[in-house]
Amino acid sequence: MNKKGIWCLLLVLAVSSRLFGQVSFEATASKNELGINERLRVEFTMNTDGDNFKPPSFDGFRVVAGPNQSVSNMFINGKRSFSKSYTYFLTPLKKGTTNIGQASIEIDGNVYKTSPVKVVVKDAVAIPKNPNDPNYIASENLHLVAELSKNNVYINEPITVVYKLYFGGKVRPSDVSPIDMPEYKDFWSQDIPSRRTIDREMYKGKLYNFVAWQQTVLYPQRAGKLPIAPLTLDVQLDVPTNRRDFFGNEIYTQVARTITAGKRTLTVLPFPEEGKPNNFNGAVGTFDLEVKTSKNVLNASESLQATVQVKGKGNLKLFSLPELVTPSALERYDPEYKEQVNTTLGGMRGNIQDTYTLVPQFQGKYPIPPVRFSYFDPSAKSYKTLTSKEVVIDVIEGPKSIGTTASNATTINAVEVPAISNAFQFIAQRANFKPITAQLFIGSLLFYALLLIPILLLSIYLLLRKRTPDAALMAQRHKAKLAKKYLGKAKRNMSDATDFYVALEGALHNYVKARLHIQTADFSKEKMEALLTEKGVDKQTVALFIQVLTNCEFARYTPSSRSSMEQDYATAVEAITQMDKQF
Repeated sequence: MNKKGIWCLLLVLAVSSRLFGQVSFEATASKNELGINERLRVEFTMNTDGDNFKPPSFDGFRVVAGPNQSVSNMFINGKRSFSKSYTYFLTPLKKGTTNIGQASIEIDGNVYKTSPVKVVVKDAVAIPKNPNDPNYIASENLHLVAELSKNNVYINEPITVVYKLYFGGKVRPSDVSPIDMPEYKDFWSQDIPSRRTIDREMYKGKLYNFVAWQQTVLYPQRAGKLPIAPLTLDVQLDVPTNRRDFFGNEIYTQVARTITAGKRTLTVLPFPEEGKPNNFNGAVGTFDLEVKTSKNVLNASESLQATVQVKGKGNLKLFSLPELVTPSALERYDPEYKEQVNTTLGGMRGNIQDTYTLVPQFQGKYPIPPVRFSYFDPSAKSYKTLTSKEVVIDVIEGPKSIGTTASNATTINAVEVPAISNAFQFIAQRANFKPITAQLFIGSLLFYALLLIPILLLSIYLLLRKRTPDAALMAQRHKAKLAKKYLGKAKRNMSDATDFYVALEGALHNYVKARLHIQTADFSKEKMEALLTEKGVDKQTVALFIQVLTNCEFARYTPSSRSSMEQDYATAVEAITQMDKQF
């Protein structure tokens, strides 16, 4: 073989060894399109063993199993073949196109990431009718139904919606969690606590177990065809198999199902115009009206309480009480509102009241006119008006009003005041003034000195303050500048926990890179802890910094509240501020 052939052979061997020695880290999905009621298997595979595996957040999916880890290490014809994988089983939470994010692994000091996997979630697919298939058994024995107490109501007439979870005797729900909670637009709503006990009743001609999962009372606020959004639940079921254990007990397998109550539409009727009173303000139900006072006989300048109360069954929290009209000779203060209303599956029941404080000014008898209250009775499909009795307030002592009788007093009149002779004799009518002969103060040397000294002192103070800035203020400004420079993106993403923690972790990495002037892909917590300690950062500050990074990692797998995000943000600000001082 000539030299040219030898060099070609050596080049091929070098390239081949380079290719066979490359690290491979890939993500694969069992399918790229699936129904919302199907499962997806996602596998992350590497050909070299690594550490610190970090899965993606799996947004839009629920992890029902995993990670399941498997390792394969074989020698074939003297060559070693290694494979390690992490497998997850997912169920989709919503329809649409979703990207499964990148997973990462650390191999030989370098960080490798997978490519995102695109998955399209479509409508539920038909499950094959195999009586031995656990998924088919689950679909046939699990149902979610929204039951309405009425299909046609008037505005502000109560209606109850009960979401019932039916399950057959062959299956047993082990875990139930809501995915999409219904939003009751155009309704006033209140949830009624449910005991969630298991009962039995007929459904589609078959006896089922059922649980009243959610109960809500609705008061429609406008007329028309109003949709009621469905409730979606994620249910883990124990489904029996055809196998039995050593003791003869039936073996169960677990199946995950996403079920939705179908959409329901409610017909809401407007109030009839015929016979509608002018003072009608939206009260619907059956009510009683009562107007009472704490006392009817009193002296002027004493006070009494007058109460306007409406009680009964109806939309008590959704209308205002009629106003109490009083004579002007009774000074009236703004009312104090109170309610004692209990909301059950039948609607609101109780009473509401306005309590006025009245203070009479003059003697006399003062009638409080009757109060009129109108409401719509949906059972009778007609309007009804209640009228209270007239209340008379008798003021027995006090000044008398002039120019009108007390019983017809509608305006405040002057109070009769007895004449007082020589009432102003104590005022001196002759003055004994003396001329001022002393030197004028304005224009004197003392005048100008007192005028200029405060200005001079103020100028000296401002000059000294400018030259010696407040150390605490400067430290605060520096702290705010650091936070804005490195943590600004994280603060803007506090509405989304995933984006917030990704931005927070990246900001901490960028800060260390900028301050230590390094460029490396190896940013494990151990590596950063060693670098910061080497640069003279104290152990307490390093521990604070590492704690924030650890919280960022945990937040990928556990839900985070707004308060925990604010706490982690404040800790990050404190950590980089302390490190900046020590650097």
